[in-house]
Amino acid sequence: MRVAVVGVVGRLGRALVHALEEAPFTGLRPPIGWDQPELELDTVTAASFGALLDRECPEVVIHTAAWTDVDGNAREPDLAMRRNGTAVGEIARACAQRATDLVIISTNEVFDGRRTDGLGYRPDDPRNPINAYGAAKATAETLASDAFAGSAGRLAIVRTAWLFGPPGNDFPAKIAAAAVRAKAAGEPLRVTGDEIGTPTYAPDLAEAIVELVGTDEPPAPGSVTIHHLVNSGRASRADWARGVLRGLAIDVEVVDVPASTWQRASTPPLWAVLEPTSLPSGIPMRDWREASADALPALRRSLAG
Repeated sequence: MRVAVVGVVGRLGRALVHALEEAPFTGLRPPIGWDQPELELDTVTAASFGALLDRECPEVVIHTAAWTDVDGNAREPDLAMRRNGTAVGEIARACAQRATDLVIISTNEVFDGRRTDGLGYRPDDPRNPINAYGAAKATAETLASDAFAGSAGRLAIVRTAWLFGPPGNDFPAKIAAAAVRAKAAGEPLRVTGDEIGTPTYAPDLAEAIVELVGTDEPPAPGSVTIHHLVNSGRASRADWARGVLRGLAIDVEVVDVPASTWQRASTPPLWAVLEPTSLPSGIPMRDWREASADALPALRRSLAG
């Protein structure tokens, strides 16, 4: 199977390339990688993306590229809608016209986070984004679904949450740096305690997506499926921070504070929990704590350097 990854320099894109290289269904053909300047989300059209498809002829496209600066999205909502919304629609139209299967990555932020029953959001729960990033991602889901209506290709929408992992500059890396500064100043580390979600390790998400793509029983042509792919378990931001700092042996007090403590351009959904959907193997993704333990050695080395 010939697979193309859009956004190969990003966190998930890098992990996907590695996972696809190890996948039995790709054989000796390495995945195709597209990113800037070959593909610009600000200007991509169905015609320009179609030219890439016609040149490389992938059977499946996995679109991971996105503008993930949620505060930047809030400050420039029109640009957010272009990069994270309508650009995905253009890519989807090009794929649907050629019956090329497409996987797009979406987010828990298509939901408002106001759920109070303690349950994770399911794929069929109504979307109600409360920020520009979530609104653009919800638009991407709609445009892609519309594009594949009547197509012989298949669309998979993969929602995930709180992604972390190589190459760093993620929540664990930022919290570790903040903890070092707080310890040096003799102060506690204040971390949001009322924002609850599911930390998800990028290499684990990549493996789950590869499992979906490589299943022996793919959905019927023309189908649109929604998958919630996250590591098991849930945590507050403060809980996650404590786990990271324990693993790094950074001894600093973590104090829970409400998200309203900080003024931000974007409003994050406080309940960011997704109910995981089943993978073809029936084996759920592992607990986020176990995944976090795998990520800590690289973070420890970066702090030491």
